Amino acid sequence: MSTHPAPVATPWRRALGIAVGLVVVVSVVVLAFLWPSVTAEARDLPVAVAGPAEAVAQVEAGLAHGAPGALDITAVADRDAAVALVESRDVYGAIVLGPEPEVLTASAASPVVAQLLGQQAAALQAQVDSAAAAQGAPAGTAPTVVVTDVVPLSPDDARGTTLSAATFPLVLGGIAGGVAIALAVHGTGRRLAALGTYAVTGGLAITGILHGLGGLHGAFLADSAAVGLTLLGISGTVVGAAAVLGRPGIAVGPVLFLLVANPLSAAAVPVEMLLAPWGAVGQWFPPGASATLLRDLSYFPAADTTLPWLVLAGWAVLGVGLVLAGHRPSRARSAGAPTTAPTGAGTTADDALVDSGRG
Repeated sequence: MSTHPAPVATPWRRALGIAVGLVVVVSVVVLAFLWPSVTAEARDLPVAVAGPAEAVAQVEAGLAHGAPGALDITAVADRDAAVALVESRDVYGAIVLGPEPEVLTASAASPVVAQLLGQQAAALQAQVDSAAAAQGAPAGTAPTVVVTDVVPLSPDDARGTTLSAATFPLVLGGIAGGVAIALAVHGTGRRLAALGTYAVTGGLAITGILHGLGGLHGAFLADSAAVGLTLLGISGTVVGAAAVLGRPGIAVGPVLFLLVANPLSAAAVPVEMLLAPWGAVGQWFPPGASATLLRDLSYFPAADTTLPWLVLAGWAVLGVGLVLAGHRPSRARSAGAPTTAPTGAGTTADDALVDSGRG
């Protein structure tokens, strides 16, 4: 009966170094996820104000005094113009002045901003009451400020939690799919086929789940295309990085998409509430572009969705391009191995190393 020698004890310096290194990694992960939400606050949130120029100036001055730096005011002619800006997602809400004062919100754009604007209704009511009293109107006869949710959330997702929470599983799904394909599928053509199949079927399946849970309300095929491009952009980049860099390239996905892009996605808070310029930067990565696009498709059909579509398509093209770039002669062949292509030729350098390791 054969016996195996006892494993050599790890040197103390190495054991303690590994422990400290793990602490550093965990600390970076915690900081990456908590920093954006901890530092988030209202900054230059675009809001429209409709009414006479003098009244708009007074309201703007009052808002600047009561919430300095929180709102970025855009003056418009009337309520219809304000509603159009809300529905195109150019502003988060509006304040309408005149005989029938009103505060317009859009909880589908951001429940946080809708609540903030709702609080401004009380300040506006105080101004209306003061103006009426100055004109000698009897107490209690001043117009009442009405709060109207122009683009409300669906009753199936009244707090918007399903839509906001969908980004993180998409990121994990893209990374997991990319890692699995990079490790289990060999051959450039086969990897591209696996990525395409994963993106299409994953887009259809996940969209069906989100529609069933009430998180998405856009056209099914459009939502499926957005989800599929998100999966393809993330998983394709992971597979492409592995094809170009070898096994170490697999780490690109978790670092880039999980630790950098996901916390900056602004899926749960407005882009403007993140520290500049990180909110805008996050929109150039698949998690941020996907969160914006799916929200627009569900609630803001008048919004311009060109940028998020282009961002998602760009990452998908990048992933495919990296996979194709990894299709090069193996290191063994370049070192003088036989040039006759075996069955299933067309592997990447990483594939060749994996195959050679099998003996």
